[in-house]
Amino acid sequence: MERISCEVLVLGAGPGGYVAAIRAAQLGLDTVILEKSRAGGTCLNVGCVPSKALIHAADEYYAAFGAKDGNSIGIRVENPSLDWSKTLNWKDGVVSGLNRGVEGLLKKSGARMIAGAGRMVDGKNCMVETDDGDMRIAAKNVILAPGSTPIELPGLPFGGAVISSTEILSLESIPGKLAVVGGGYIGLELGIAFAKLGSEVMIIEATGQLLPQYDQALSVPVAKRLEDLGAAVHLNSRARGLAENGAKLEIETEGEGTSQISVDKVLVTVGRKPNLQDWGLEELQLDMSGDCILVDETCRTSMTGVYAIGDVTGEPMLAHRAMAQAEVAVEVIAGKRRVFDPVSVPAICFTDPEIVSVGLLPEQAKRKGDDIVVANFPLSVNSRAITLESRTGFVRIVARKDNGMVLGIQAVGKQVSELSASFSLALEMGACLEDIARTIHAHPTQSEALPEAAMIALGRGLHI
Repeated sequence: MERISCEVLVLGAGPGGYVAAIRAAQLGLDTVILEKSRAGGTCLNVGCVPSKALIHAADEYYAAFGAKDGNSIGIRVENPSLDWSKTLNWKDGVVSGLNRGVEGLLKKSGARMIAGAGRMVDGKNCMVETDDGDMRIAAKNVILAPGSTPIELPGLPFGGAVISSTEILSLESIPGKLAVVGGGYIGLELGIAFAKLGSEVMIIEATGQLLPQYDQALSVPVAKRLEDLGAAVHLNSRARGLAENGAKLEIETEGEGTSQISVDKVLVTVGRKPNLQDWGLEELQLDMSGDCILVDETCRTSMTGVYAIGDVTGEPMLAHRAMAQAEVAVEVIAGKRRVFDPVSVPAICFTDPEIVSVGLLPEQAKRKGDDIVVANFPLSVNSRAITLESRTGFVRIVARKDNGMVLGIQAVGKQVSELSASFSLALEMGACLEDIARTIHAHPTQSEALPEAAMIALGRGLHI
Protein backbone atom coordinates (compact mmCIF):
# COMPACT_ATOMS: atom_id res chain seq x y z
CA MET A 1 0.00 0.00 0.00
CA GLU A 2 1.32 3.41 -0.97
CA ARG A 3 1.60 5.91 1.89
CA ILE A 4 1.90 9.65 1.47
CA SER A 5 1.63 12.65 3.76
CA CYS A 6 0.63 16.28 3.29
CA GLU A 7 -0.12 19.44 5.20
CA VAL A 8 -3.66 19.82 3.82
CA LEU A 9 -5.97 17.06 2.60
CA VAL A 10 -9.15 18.18 0.84
CA LEU A 11 -11.93 15.61 0.57
CA GLY A 12 -14.01 16.47 -2.50
CA ALA A 13 -13.23 18.59 -5.58
CA GLY A 14 -16.47 20.52 -5.87
CA PRO A 15 -16.51 24.35 -5.92
CA GLY A 16 -15.43 24.56 -2.29
CA GLY A 17 -12.92 21.73 -2.44
CA TYR A 18 -11.01 22.77 -5.54
CA VAL A 19 -10.85 26.41 -4.42
CA ALA A 20 -9.51 25.23 -1.06
CA ALA A 21 -6.82 23.14 -2.75
CA ILE A 22 -5.76 25.94 -5.11
CA ARG A 23 -5.59 28.53 -2.33
CA ALA A 24 -3.69 26.15 -0.03
CA ALA A 25 -1.12 25.48 -2.72
CA GLN A 26 -0.81 29.21 -3.41
CA LEU A 27 0.06 29.69 0.25
CA GLY A 28 2.84 27.14 0.00
CA LEU A 29 1.04 24.32 1.80
CA ASP A 30 1.67 20.78 0.57
CA THR A 31 -1.84 19.91 -0.61
CA VAL A 32 -3.66 16.78 -1.78
CA ILE A 33 -7.24 16.80 -3.06
CA LEU A 34 -9.35 13.66 -3.47
CA GLU A 35 -12.22 13.21 -5.90
CA LYS A 36 -13.91 9.96 -6.87
CA SER A 37 -15.70 11.50 -9.86
CA ARG A 38 -14.84 14.59 -11.93
CA ALA A 39 -13.40 17.85 -10.69
CA GLY A 40 -16.02 20.55 -10.23
CA GLY A 41 -18.51 18.55 -8.19
CA THR A 42 -22.27 18.66 -8.57
CA CYS A 43 -22.33 22.32 -9.60
CA LEU A 44 -20.10 21.95 -12.63
CA ASN A 45 -20.92 18.42 -13.72
CA VAL A 46 -24.60 17.77 -12.96
CA GLY A 47 -25.99 20.97 -11.49
CA CYS A 48 -25.56 24.72 -11.92
CA VAL A 49 -23.56 24.79 -15.14
CA PRO A 50 -25.31 22.14 -17.29
CA SER A 51 -28.73 23.33 -16.14
CA LYS A 52 -27.92 26.90 -17.18
CA ALA A 53 -26.70 25.57 -20.53
CA LEU A 54 -30.03 23.82 -21.11
CA ILE A 55 -31.93 26.89 -19.92
CA HIS A 56 -30.09 28.92 -22.56
CA ALA A 57 -30.83 26.32 -25.24
CA ALA A 58 -34.50 26.33 -24.25
CA ASP A 59 -34.63 30.12 -24.47
CA GLU A 60 -33.06 30.08 -27.94
CA TYR A 61 -35.43 27.41 -29.21
CA TYR A 62 -38.48 29.08 -27.72
CA ALA A 63 -37.50 32.40 -29.31
CA ALA A 64 -37.04 30.72 -32.69
CA PHE A 65 -40.33 28.86 -32.39
CA GLY A 66 -42.06 32.10 -31.43
CA ALA A 67 -40.78 33.70 -34.63
CA LYS A 68 -42.14 31.05 -37.01
CA ASP A 69 -44.95 33.41 -38.02
CA GLY A 70 -42.86 36.53 -37.59
CA ASN A 71 -42.36 38.47 -34.36
CA SER A 72 -42.72 42.09 -33.30
CA ILE A 73 -39.16 43.06 -34.20
CA GLY A 74 -39.34 41.69 -37.71
CA ILE A 75 -37.69 38.28 -37.35
CA ARG A 76 -39.23 35.28 -39.05
CA VAL A 77 -37.88 31.73 -38.70
CA GLU A 78 -38.95 29.07 -41.17
CA ASN A 79 -39.61 25.58 -39.77
CA PRO A 80 -37.77 25.84 -36.44
CA SER A 81 -36.67 22.48 -35.04
CA LEU A 82 -34.57 21.10 -32.23
CA ASP A 83 -31.92 18.39 -32.49
CA TRP A 84 -31.98 17.26 -28.85
CA SER A 85 -28.97 14.96 -29.14
CA LYS A 86 -26.92 17.86 -30.52
CA THR A 87 -28.15 20.07 -27.69
CA LEU A 88 -26.98 17.50 -25.14
CA ASN A 89 -23.63 17.16 -26.90
CA TRP A 90 -23.17 20.93 -26.74
CA LYS A 91 -24.09 20.97 -23.05
CA ASP A 92 -21.66 18.13 -22.35
CA GLY A 93 -18.96 20.00 -24.25
CA VAL A 94 -19.47 23.07 -22.06
CA VAL A 95 -19.13 20.93 -18.95
CA SER A 96 -16.11 19.01 -20.22
CA GLY A 97 -14.28 22.21 -21.16
CA LEU A 98 -14.82 23.73 -17.73
CA ASN A 99 -13.95 20.42 -16.09
CA ARG A 100 -10.59 20.38 -17.85
CA GLY A 101 -10.15 23.99 -16.82
CA VAL A 102 -10.54 23.15 -13.13
CA GLU A 103 -8.09 20.26 -13.44
CA GLY A 104 -5.65 22.60 -15.16
CA LEU A 105 -5.97 25.18 -12.40
CA LEU A 106 -5.28 22.53 -9.76
CA LYS A 107 -2.22 21.33 -11.64
CA LYS A 108 -0.96 24.88 -12.15
CA SER A 109 -1.32 25.63 -8.44
CA GLY A 110 0.80 22.64 -7.46
CA ALA A 111 -1.95 20.79 -5.61
CA ARG A 112 -1.88 17.04 -6.13
CA MET A 113 -5.22 15.64 -7.31
CA ILE A 114 -5.85 11.94 -6.68
CA ALA A 115 -8.74 10.22 -8.42
CA GLY A 116 -10.32 7.82 -5.97
CA ALA A 117 -12.85 7.29 -3.21
CA GLY A 118 -11.49 8.55 0.11
CA ARG A 119 -12.63 7.34 3.51
CA MET A 120 -11.47 8.94 6.73
CA VAL A 121 -9.98 6.52 9.26
CA ASP A 122 -9.62 9.22 11.90
CA GLY A 123 -9.05 12.98 11.97
CA LYS A 124 -5.60 12.71 10.40
CA ASN A 125 -5.66 9.67 8.13
CA CYS A 126 -7.59 8.72 5.02
CA MET A 127 -7.77 5.49 3.04
CA VAL A 128 -8.20 5.91 -0.71
CA GLU A 129 -9.31 3.37 -3.30
CA THR A 130 -7.80 4.19 -6.68
CA ASP A 131 -7.61 2.32 -9.97
CA ASP A 132 -3.96 1.59 -9.17
CA GLY A 133 -4.64 0.17 -5.70
CA ASP A 134 -5.17 1.37 -2.15
CA MET A 135 -3.41 4.38 -0.68
CA ARG A 136 -3.14 5.83 2.82
CA ILE A 137 -2.79 9.58 3.29
CA ALA A 138 -1.69 11.20 6.53
CA ALA A 139 -2.52 14.89 6.83
CA LYS A 140 -1.87 17.62 9.38
CA ASN A 141 -5.13 19.31 8.42
CA VAL A 142 -8.26 17.99 6.70
CA ILE A 143 -10.92 19.99 4.86
CA LEU A 144 -14.19 18.10 4.40
CA ALA A 145 -16.05 19.13 1.26
CA PRO A 146 -18.22 16.14 0.26
CA GLY A 147 -21.14 18.24 -0.98
CA SER A 148 -24.81 17.25 -1.02
CA THR A 149 -27.29 14.95 -2.72
CA PRO A 150 -30.93 15.36 -3.86
CA ILE A 151 -33.58 14.54 -1.26
CA GLU A 152 -35.66 11.50 -2.12
CA LEU A 153 -39.35 11.28 -1.20
CA PRO A 154 -40.54 8.05 0.52
CA GLY A 155 -43.39 7.56 -1.93
CA LEU A 156 -41.31 8.51 -4.98
CA PRO A 157 -37.91 6.80 -4.79
CA PHE A 158 -35.56 7.67 -7.63
CA GLY A 159 -35.60 5.24 -10.52
CA GLY A 160 -37.58 4.63 -13.69
CA ALA A 161 -39.95 7.53 -14.32
CA VAL A 162 -38.92 9.30 -11.11
CA ILE A 163 -35.79 11.39 -11.62
CA SER A 164 -33.71 13.99 -9.81
CA SER A 165 -32.13 17.19 -11.07
CA THR A 166 -29.16 15.05 -12.13
CA GLU A 167 -30.97 12.67 -14.49
CA ILE A 168 -33.12 15.32 -16.16
CA LEU A 169 -30.00 16.94 -17.59
CA SER A 170 -29.25 13.87 -19.72
CA LEU A 171 -32.64 12.51 -20.79
CA GLU A 172 -32.57 10.72 -24.13
CA SER A 173 -35.69 12.59 -25.21
CA ILE A 174 -37.82 15.50 -24.07
CA PRO A 175 -40.70 14.14 -21.97
CA GLY A 176 -44.16 14.79 -23.30
CA LYS A 177 -45.61 15.23 -19.81
CA LEU A 178 -43.32 16.32 -16.99
CA ALA A 179 -44.46 16.62 -13.39
CA VAL A 180 -42.19 18.71 -11.16
CA VAL A 181 -42.54 17.96 -7.45
CA GLY A 182 -41.35 21.03 -5.57
CA GLY A 183 -41.87 24.66 -6.53
CA GLY A 184 -38.49 25.94 -5.38
CA TYR A 185 -35.81 27.44 -7.57
CA ILE A 186 -34.42 24.15 -8.96
CA GLY A 187 -37.84 22.84 -9.92
CA LEU A 188 -38.99 26.07 -11.55
CA GLU A 189 -35.73 26.69 -13.41
CA LEU A 190 -35.95 23.24 -15.01
CA GLY A 191 -39.74 23.25 -15.31
CA ILE A 192 -39.75 26.50 -17.27
CA ALA A 193 -36.91 25.29 -19.49
CA PHE A 194 -38.71 22.07 -20.43
CA ALA A 195 -41.98 23.94 -20.95
CA LYS A 196 -40.13 26.01 -23.54
CA LEU A 197 -38.72 22.83 -25.07
CA GLY A 198 -42.25 21.50 -25.58
CA SER A 199 -43.05 19.46 -22.48
CA GLU A 200 -46.46 19.69 -20.85
CA VAL A 201 -45.33 20.76 -17.38
CA MET A 202 -47.16 20.39 -14.08
CA ILE A 203 -45.77 21.89 -10.85
CA ILE A 204 -46.76 20.36 -7.49
CA GLU A 205 -45.91 22.59 -4.51
CA ALA A 206 -46.72 21.78 -0.87
CA THR A 207 -47.12 25.39 0.25
CA GLY A 208 -49.50 28.07 -0.95
CA GLN A 209 -46.89 29.88 -3.04
CA LEU A 210 -44.30 29.09 -5.66
CA LEU A 211 -40.76 29.99 -4.59
CA PRO A 212 -41.76 30.21 -0.92
CA GLN A 213 -38.29 31.46 0.06
CA TYR A 214 -39.16 34.79 -1.60
CA ASP A 215 -42.07 37.16 -1.05
CA GLN A 216 -44.97 37.24 -3.48
CA ALA A 217 -43.83 40.42 -5.20
CA LEU A 218 -40.82 38.46 -6.49
CA SER A 219 -42.55 35.14 -7.17
CA VAL A 220 -45.73 36.36 -8.88
CA PRO A 221 -44.01 37.35 -12.18
CA VAL A 222 -42.57 33.82 -12.39
CA ALA A 223 -45.98 32.29 -11.68
CA LYS A 224 -47.46 34.47 -14.44
CA ARG A 225 -44.78 33.30 -16.86
CA LEU A 226 -45.56 29.66 -16.08
CA GLU A 227 -49.21 30.38 -16.84
CA ASP A 228 -48.25 31.99 -20.16
CA LEU A 229 -46.21 28.89 -21.03
CA GLY A 230 -49.23 26.67 -20.37
CA ALA A 231 -47.83 25.01 -17.25
CA ALA A 232 -50.29 23.77 -14.64
CA VAL A 233 -49.59 24.67 -11.02
CA HIS A 234 -50.97 22.73 -8.04
CA LEU A 235 -50.43 24.62 -4.78
CA ASN A 236 -51.02 23.21 -1.28
CA SER A 237 -50.51 19.81 -2.89
CA ARG A 238 -48.34 16.77 -2.16
CA ALA A 239 -47.25 14.00 -4.49
CA ARG A 240 -48.10 10.64 -2.94
CA GLY A 241 -46.79 8.15 -5.49
CA LEU A 242 -47.18 6.62 -8.92
CA ALA A 243 -50.17 4.62 -10.09
CA GLU A 244 -51.06 2.54 -13.15
CA ASN A 245 -47.54 1.20 -13.63
CA GLY A 246 -45.98 4.62 -13.39
CA ALA A 247 -48.24 6.32 -15.93
CA LYS A 248 -50.03 8.55 -13.42
CA LEU A 249 -48.92 10.60 -10.44
CA GLU A 250 -51.25 10.70 -7.46
CA ILE A 251 -51.43 14.07 -5.73
CA GLU A 252 -53.30 15.20 -2.65
CA THR A 253 -54.51 18.80 -2.56
CA GLU A 254 -55.56 20.49 0.66
CA GLY A 255 -59.33 20.68 0.83
CA GLU A 256 -59.83 18.85 -2.48
CA GLY A 257 -58.71 15.29 -1.82
CA THR A 258 -56.65 13.15 -4.17
CA SER A 259 -56.41 13.17 -7.93
CA GLN A 260 -54.21 11.64 -10.61
CA ILE A 261 -52.35 13.26 -13.50
CA SER A 262 -50.74 11.51 -16.46
CA VAL A 263 -46.94 11.69 -16.54
CA ASP A 264 -43.98 10.50 -18.55
CA LYS A 265 -41.39 11.69 -16.05
CA VAL A 266 -41.58 12.95 -12.47
CA LEU A 267 -38.84 15.38 -11.47
CA VAL A 268 -38.44 15.51 -7.68
CA THR A 269 -36.84 18.77 -6.52
CA VAL A 270 -37.73 19.11 -2.84
CA GLY A 271 -34.25 20.13 -1.77
CA ARG A 272 -30.81 18.71 -1.12
CA LYS A 273 -29.20 17.16 1.94
CA PRO A 274 -25.58 17.08 3.13
CA ASN A 275 -23.68 14.05 1.84
CA LEU A 276 -22.80 12.19 5.04
CA GLN A 277 -22.34 8.74 3.51
CA ASP A 278 -19.38 6.68 2.36
CA TRP A 279 -16.49 8.95 3.39
CA GLY A 280 -16.01 7.96 7.04
CA LEU A 281 -18.10 10.41 9.05
CA GLU A 282 -18.77 7.69 11.61
CA GLU A 283 -15.04 7.44 12.34
CA LEU A 284 -14.87 11.11 13.34
CA GLN A 285 -15.99 12.79 16.54
CA LEU A 286 -17.76 15.76 15.00
CA ASP A 287 -20.43 17.91 16.58
CA MET A 288 -23.50 18.08 14.36
CA SER A 289 -26.36 20.50 13.88
CA GLY A 290 -29.13 18.23 12.68
CA ASP A 291 -27.73 16.53 9.59
CA CYS A 292 -25.08 19.23 9.06
CA ILE A 293 -21.52 19.38 10.35
CA LEU A 294 -21.24 22.14 12.94
CA VAL A 295 -18.47 24.67 12.25
CA ASP A 296 -17.41 27.95 13.82
CA GLU A 297 -16.73 31.27 12.05
CA THR A 298 -13.38 29.92 10.79
CA CYS A 299 -14.96 26.72 9.39
CA ARG A 300 -13.33 24.63 12.17
CA THR A 301 -15.20 21.56 13.34
CA SER A 302 -15.11 20.16 16.88
CA MET A 303 -11.99 18.14 15.99
CA THR A 304 -8.56 19.76 15.99
CA GLY A 305 -7.23 20.20 12.47
CA VAL A 306 -10.52 19.20 10.80
CA TYR A 307 -12.48 21.80 8.84
CA ALA A 308 -15.72 21.57 6.85
CA ILE A 309 -17.03 23.76 4.03
CA GLY A 310 -19.91 23.93 1.59
CA ASP A 311 -23.20 22.06 1.54
CA VAL A 312 -22.17 19.67 4.30
CA THR A 313 -22.28 22.66 6.70
CA GLY A 314 -25.89 23.52 5.82
CA GLU A 315 -27.82 26.31 4.15
CA PRO A 316 -27.53 28.16 1.94
CA MET A 317 -26.22 25.34 -0.24
CA LEU A 318 -24.65 27.53 -2.90
CA ALA A 319 -21.37 27.14 -4.77
CA HIS A 320 -20.24 30.71 -4.09
CA ARG A 321 -20.74 30.24 -0.35
CA ALA A 322 -18.59 27.10 -0.45
CA MET A 323 -15.86 28.93 -2.36
CA ALA A 324 -15.82 31.76 0.19
CA GLN A 325 -15.67 29.30 3.08
CA ALA A 326 -12.80 27.50 1.35
CA GLU A 327 -10.62 30.59 1.34
CA VAL A 328 -11.35 31.24 5.01
CA ALA A 329 -10.53 27.68 6.11
CA VAL A 330 -7.26 27.54 4.19
CA GLU A 331 -6.05 30.95 5.30
CA VAL A 332 -6.78 30.05 8.93
CA ILE A 333 -4.72 26.87 8.47
CA ALA A 334 -1.93 29.05 7.07
CA GLY A 335 -1.99 31.18 10.22
CA LYS A 336 -3.89 34.17 8.88
CA ARG A 337 -6.68 35.94 10.76
CA ARG A 338 -9.88 35.23 8.82
CA VAL A 339 -13.53 34.59 9.64
CA PHE A 340 -16.51 33.70 7.48
CA ASP A 341 -18.87 36.56 8.22
CA PRO A 342 -20.44 37.87 5.01
CA VAL A 343 -23.08 40.57 5.23
CA SER A 344 -25.12 38.44 2.83
CA VAL A 345 -24.87 35.50 0.47
CA PRO A 346 -26.58 36.42 -2.83
CA ALA A 347 -29.29 34.08 -4.08
CA ILE A 348 -30.30 33.87 -7.75
CA CYS A 349 -33.18 32.03 -9.33
CA PHE A 350 -32.53 31.49 -13.06
CA THR A 351 -36.20 31.31 -13.96
CA ASP A 352 -37.96 33.43 -16.57
CA PRO A 353 -37.93 36.14 -15.35
CA GLU A 354 -34.83 35.84 -13.17
CA ILE A 355 -34.81 36.72 -9.47
CA VAL A 356 -31.95 38.15 -7.41
CA SER A 357 -32.07 38.57 -3.65
CA VAL A 358 -29.28 40.01 -1.53
CA GLY A 359 -29.64 40.76 2.16
CA LEU A 360 -32.99 41.14 3.92
CA LEU A 361 -36.42 40.99 2.33
CA PRO A 362 -38.82 43.68 3.60
CA GLU A 363 -40.62 41.34 6.02
CA GLN A 364 -37.32 40.01 7.35
CA ALA A 365 -36.15 43.55 8.08
CA LYS A 366 -39.42 44.33 9.84
CA ARG A 367 -39.15 41.21 11.98
CA LYS A 368 -35.72 42.40 13.12
CA GLY A 369 -37.41 45.51 14.45
CA ASP A 370 -35.96 47.96 11.95
CA ASP A 371 -37.99 50.99 10.92
CA ILE A 372 -37.53 50.69 7.16
CA VAL A 373 -38.22 52.33 3.85
CA VAL A 374 -38.89 50.17 0.77
CA ALA A 375 -38.74 51.50 -2.77
CA ASN A 376 -39.30 49.84 -6.16
CA PHE A 377 -38.25 51.03 -9.57
CA PRO A 378 -40.16 49.25 -12.37
CA LEU A 379 -38.13 47.92 -15.27
CA SER A 380 -41.05 48.76 -17.55
CA VAL A 381 -39.67 52.30 -17.73
CA ASN A 382 -36.00 51.33 -17.96
CA SER A 383 -34.73 51.94 -21.49
CA ARG A 384 -32.41 48.94 -21.61
CA ALA A 385 -35.14 46.58 -20.39
CA ILE A 386 -37.45 47.92 -23.06
CA THR A 387 -34.86 47.26 -25.79
CA LEU A 388 -34.62 43.69 -24.46
CA GLU A 389 -38.40 43.39 -24.98
CA SER A 390 -38.82 43.07 -21.24
CA ARG A 391 -41.37 45.16 -19.40
CA THR A 392 -41.74 42.79 -16.45
CA GLY A 393 -40.04 43.23 -13.12
CA PHE A 394 -38.44 45.77 -10.87
CA VAL A 395 -35.46 46.58 -8.67
CA ARG A 396 -36.30 46.97 -4.98
CA ILE A 397 -34.23 48.45 -2.19
CA VAL A 398 -34.77 47.99 1.55
CA ALA A 399 -33.09 50.47 3.88
CA ARG A 400 -33.23 51.80 7.41
CA LYS A 401 -35.35 54.91 7.65
CA ASP A 402 -33.15 56.71 10.19
CA ASN A 403 -29.76 56.59 8.47
CA GLY A 404 -30.46 55.15 5.03
CA MET A 405 -28.26 52.08 5.52
CA VAL A 406 -29.15 49.51 2.87
CA LEU A 407 -30.37 46.22 4.35
CA GLY A 408 -31.41 44.37 1.21
CA ILE A 409 -31.74 44.65 -2.55
CA GLN A 410 -33.90 42.46 -4.77
CA ALA A 411 -34.78 42.35 -8.44
CA VAL A 412 -36.95 40.35 -10.78
CA GLY A 413 -36.67 40.64 -14.56
CA LYS A 414 -34.82 39.58 -17.67
CA GLN A 415 -31.06 39.08 -17.15
CA VAL A 416 -31.12 40.66 -13.68
CA SER A 417 -28.81 37.93 -12.38
CA GLU A 418 -25.93 40.05 -13.67
CA LEU A 419 -26.91 42.79 -11.22
CA SER A 420 -26.15 40.56 -8.23
CA ALA A 421 -22.52 41.69 -7.97
CA SER A 422 -23.36 45.37 -7.52
CA PHE A 423 -26.12 44.48 -5.05
CA SER A 424 -23.74 42.37 -2.96
CA LEU A 425 -20.97 44.94 -3.09
CA ALA A 426 -23.33 47.68 -1.88
CA LEU A 427 -24.25 45.67 1.21
CA GLU A 428 -20.73 44.43 1.90
CA MET A 429 -19.37 47.99 1.77
CA GLY A 430 -22.09 49.27 4.09
CA ALA A 431 -23.64 51.56 1.50
CA CYS A 432 -26.40 54.00 2.36
CA LEU A 433 -29.12 55.25 0.03
CA GLU A 434 -27.16 58.42 -0.74
CA ASP A 435 -24.08 56.39 -1.72
CA ILE A 436 -26.06 54.46 -4.31
CA ALA A 437 -28.09 57.44 -5.52
CA ARG A 438 -24.92 59.47 -6.13
CA THR A 439 -22.98 56.70 -7.89
CA ILE A 440 -23.08 57.20 -11.66
CA HIS A 441 -24.47 54.12 -13.46
CA ALA A 442 -23.98 53.72 -17.20
CA HIS A 443 -26.85 54.45 -19.57
CA PRO A 444 -28.61 52.59 -21.04
CA THR A 445 -28.34 49.65 -18.63
CA GLN A 446 -30.69 47.89 -16.28
CA SER A 447 -28.28 48.77 -13.48
CA GLU A 448 -29.69 52.32 -13.59
CA ALA A 449 -32.75 50.94 -11.81
CA LEU A 450 -30.68 50.62 -8.60
CA PRO A 451 -29.91 54.33 -8.08
CA GLU A 452 -33.43 55.14 -9.27
CA ALA A 453 -34.85 52.95 -6.49
CA ALA A 454 -32.52 54.64 -4.00
CA MET A 455 -33.69 58.07 -5.14
CA ILE A 456 -37.32 57.02 -4.78
CA ALA A 457 -36.54 55.90 -1.22
CA LEU A 458 -35.03 59.32 -0.58
CA GLY A 459 -38.14 61.03 -1.96
CA ARG A 460 -36.62 62.37 -5.15
CA GLY A 461 -37.24 59.81 -7.90
CA LEU A 462 -36.35 61.15 -11.35
CA HIS A 463 -37.75 58.78 -13.96
CA ILE A 464 -41.08 57.83 -12.43
